[in-house]
Amino acid sequence: MEAAKKGIITPEMKTVAQKENIDAAKLMALVGCGQVAIPANIRHHSLSPEGVGTGLKTKTNVNLGVSGDCLNYEAELEKVNLSLKFGVESIMDLSNYGKTNTFRKQLIKMSPAMIGTVPMYDAIGYLDKDLLAITAQDFMRVVRAHAEEGVDFMTIHAGINKRAVEAFKRDGRRTNIVSRGGSLLFAWMEMTGNENPFYEYYDDFLKILREFDVTISLGDALRPGCIDDSSDASQLSELIELGHLTKRAWAKDVQVMVEGPGHMGINEIAANIVFQKKLCHNAPFYVLGPLVTDVAPGYDHITAAIGGAIAAANGADFLCYVTPAEHLRLPDANDVKEGIIATKIAAHAADIAKGIPNARDWDNKMSDARRKIDWDAMFELAIDGEKAKDYYESTPTEEKHSCSMCGKMCAVRTTNMILEGKTVTLHPEN
Repeated sequence: MEAAKKGIITPEMKTVAQKENIDAAKLMALVGCGQVAIPANIRHHSLSPEGVGTGLKTKTNVNLGVSGDCLNYEAELEKVNLSLKFGVESIMDLSNYGKTNTFRKQLIKMSPAMIGTVPMYDAIGYLDKDLLAITAQDFMRVVRAHAEEGVDFMTIHAGINKRAVEAFKRDGRRTNIVSRGGSLLFAWMEMTGNENPFYEYYDDFLKILREFDVTISLGDALRPGCIDDSSDASQLSELIELGHLTKRAWAKDVQVMVEGPGHMGINEIAANIVFQKKLCHNAPFYVLGPLVTDVAPGYDHITAAIGGAIAAANGADFLCYVTPAEHLRLPDANDVKEGIIATKIAAHAADIAKGIPNARDWDNKMSDARRKIDWDAMFELAIDGEKAKDYYESTPTEEKHSCSMCGKMCAVRTTNMILEGKTVTLHPEN
């Protein structure tokens, strides 16, 4: 950000400009004013930089990591490889049990995708202390450790200060606090009587992030956990705080992303994007879903994709995936794949709606392949070509001109034959 403010186009800006088909000087200006972030820790040497924000393609994030009940790093590495195969731009390691730095270092070494963490999750395992025994300086140690390892962005729940907690307590909620990091900080504040250390010592945390060029992702500790809690005083009071914190970070040359709601009715999504962009000065907006109904456990990758497409089409910049396992268990590899595909569909659909340069070209190529009934091209172009091919080949057809649904009555075949001056015959024996 400092380079952008000085009119310097960095190698990372050049890479992103090429990927986005945007003028590098225009991108530099967007980075300089905070409307675009390029999370790129100076120690993440395998990174292929990505831009998040105004005028750029909607990016997707995958969450993974071990828990106390599922301590299998090999399974998590399988999810990493799956994520990279499907071209996700970001992976967040949300491991919250044991000494996680070995896995994280391996992840940073191998991943061209940007890597994010939530230091609050890791603090208890990393420090080997109970919550009440952790000090503000301890939290700072964890943030520095993650920065030194090469993490590109960190979710810091700095907005849940005493004023925001007051609003939460006063107004009440159906599902209270559902952010894991937010709930732990709320508990720490209530048990110690102290201010949120990430808020109280915010400038000290920014100094660490600035040293390694880590982007701060301002966490929404008071995000709604059900559609009945969305757009309430708790959510919006924290968002106001995040707007102030955004400006303070930019003043220290720290790039910012702002995290947004996880559950929200369809009718409120567009307005919430307006609120965030206005209150947070057009900083990039990172949303989880949002899930547009609360009654679909096992299918929440669909409820999130619906909300994510609407959010991104209205200006959200970054979508965190949701898997079918959401609310139920740690996702397995198949859950991760389903979540990635659903989120990438939402992101791409939004890019078409936003008029992102060349976004529609992909769809046009698929349409051309369908007109030509070129199955190999269709499988090559599909988000998940392997699944598309498996479906096609699972019910063999008499001829390769169509699929097993329509056979010789395929509309595309019929029209092509007529336009080519041929006669359409459905019963050759006649």
